[in-house]
Amino acid sequence: MSSHGALPLYLQISELLIRDIAAGRLIDGERLPPEREMAAGLGIAVGTLRQALKTLTDKGLVERIQGSGNYIRAKADPTSVYALLRIELLSGGGLPTARVLSVDRLPKDPTLPEFGRSAEGHRIRRLRFLSGTVAAVEEIWLDGALVGRIGPEDLSESLYLFYRQRLNLWIARAEDRVGLGPLPDWAPSDFPHAQGTPLPKITRTTWGQDGQSVEASFTWYDPDRVAYVARLK
Repeated sequence: MSSHGALPLYLQISELLIRDIAAGRLIDGERLPPEREMAAGLGIAVGTLRQALKTLTDKGLVERIQGSGNYIRAKADPTSVYALLRIELLSGGGLPTARVLSVDRLPKDPTLPEFGRSAEGHRIRRLRFLSGTVAAVEEIWLDGALVGRIGPEDLSESLYLFYRQRLNLWIARAEDRVGLGPLPDWAPSDFPHAQGTPLPKITRTTWGQDGQSVEASFTWYDPDRVAYVARLK
C-alpha cells in the first residue's frame, strides 16, 4: 500500500474503516474480529492495526472493552481526510488512493465555476482508485493566490491533508453538481472507458475556513464500479 506521498499505513487502514462505518458496512455496536485475525485479513502487522484502532478510539469511533474486544461506535467524523470524498465502491466504502498524472500552473479553465482571487490556478490531474479499483479521473484546480508552486513530489494522496499541513488551509464546505460529461482526452489508458464516453461528472466548488472559495474540480467516475453517495445525518 505504500508509495511516494502515501499516507502512513496505519492511517490508510483507519481511513478505510471510517469509510466502511459511513457506508454502513460496519454498524454501531458491531464487535470487530480479534486483532490477530483482523490484521491477517488486512495483510498488515498487528502493531499497525493497533495504531489504526487507537486513531479510531481517539475519534470516538471504536470502543475497546477490556476482555471483550473492539466495538464500533458509529458517528460522523468530519476530521477524516476523506470526509468529503463522495464516491464509493458499489459494495460501499473503499480505501482511496490516487496517482498524479500532471501538475501545472495555468490560466484558469473558463468552464470552471468561479473561485478564488487569482487568474491562475494549479491544475492537478489524477487517476483515483478505491481499494485498488480504478474508479475516476479528477481535474482539481487550486487557486494560484494560495501558493506559488506545487510539484508532484509535494502531494500526498489526500489533497485536503496536503492543504492542512502545508498551506494551513482547511476545506470547510463543498458544493457538488452531478451531471454528465464526455471523458476527457487526457484520461489514461487504464481507465476502463474510451475517451469521449459520456460519464457521470461531478463539478465541485470548495470553500476554506475563512469562507473564501479556494478550489474547483471536475471528476468523471465509472458508474459500473462506483456510485456517488451523499449521506445526511
